[in-house]
Amino acid sequence: MVKSDDRIRSSRRPKGGRHLVSATALFLGAYAPFVAALFFGALSPTAAVAQQHGEIGIALGERPELVEVEDLDGNKVSLVDYVGGRPALVEFWAIWCELCEALHPQMVDVHARYGDRVGFVALAVAVAQSQRSVRRHLEDTPAEFPTLWDDGGRAVRAFLAPGTSYIVVLDAEGRVTYTGSGANQDIEAAVLTGLGSGG
Repeated sequence: MVKSDDRIRSSRRPKGGRHLVSATALFLGAYAPFVAALFFGALSPTAAVAQQHGEIGIALGERPELVEVEDLDGNKVSLVDYVGGRPALVEFWAIWCELCEALHPQMVDVHARYGDRVGFVALAVAVAQSQRSVRRHLEDTPAEFPTLWDDGGRAVRAFLAPGTSYIVVLDAEGRVTYTGSGANQDIEAAVLTGLGSGG
């Protein structure tokens, strides 16, 4: 037999556990495709074959929604301000991503040659890093183009990003002309797809 005091105590359990469960569900809902791709083979040899056919992430010809993200100080900004109205390269990036680090010299070189005609933006994913850690990293290793923060995974979902080192090139009308992932991407060839005529 249960005493009335025990029933009262059990009905007054702290509700902090619910908040943890809700926060975990929100995190997993926002990043489930991203995390699943990282752990289940988005960067596998079969992904390389799919990449050759433009089958990584968002489909070629699609127009991803240019969602609201944040700058590294937490201010809301729209991707339209960074990539709208001209060809653009968007990289999904993280400080812990070795593939991103391998792509960096090529990104800097291509940005130096095409940055006046093509918008470049790095989207720091909100997985295992913080805005503060990204800012510290950029103090030591400055980027030549803007780095924004994808709080809540809105851009990850809009671009169907399968992982970090994922690059999407858009033409001036906002249509996807290239998608790729990994350290062996040809960034110049990718940018030229967004410029259309090859230069």
